Amino acid sequence: MATIKSVKGILPQWGEKCFIADNATLTGDVIIGRDCSIWFNAVIRGDVNSIRIGDNVNIQDNVVIHCTYQKAPVSIGNNVSIAHSAIIHGCTIHDNVLVGMGAILMDGVVVESNSVIAAGAVISKNTIVKSGSVYAGVPGKLIKSVDTELLEGEINRISTNYNMYASWYDKD
Repeated sequence: MATIKSVKGILPQWGEKCFIADNATLTGDVIIGRDCSIWFNAVIRGDVNSIRIGDNVNIQDNVVIHCTYQKAPVSIGNNVSIAHSAIIHGCTIHDNVLVGMGAILMDGVVVESNSVIAAGAVISKNTIVKSGSVYAGVPGKLIKSVDTELLEGEINRISTNYNMYASWYDKD
């Protein structure tokens, strides 16, 4: 069973048809929408500020989501994929976004809709990633625009597939 802990009397909440892996950890002021999947060893720690996650979001293995006390909550929109070992800290991610493996998003970052953060990118504090952008590198910089093939073939495909993958697991 996943580790679910209240903090200051606030217990994480999630919507219908969510998959939460046995060793995922959710604490405190966390609200997750419908049709989401929280994968193995993911940590969503709403102990010092709030974390809001929309519908059809997948938080893959070893992802860490955290905030900054009294300064930077986390807000994640709908149809978002956060790939393995990414770190999401005190930032805002809008709808239809793919955050690649090992990427780091710092406090105050805003990733607008229909964007991609490449694997390994480090998006510095207070960076605004404009809608339809692909950011890569350290520090992360605009490298190109999202085209229809990238939007449909990666962003939408991955967010849809993760619900299918979750359905393969036995329901205890």
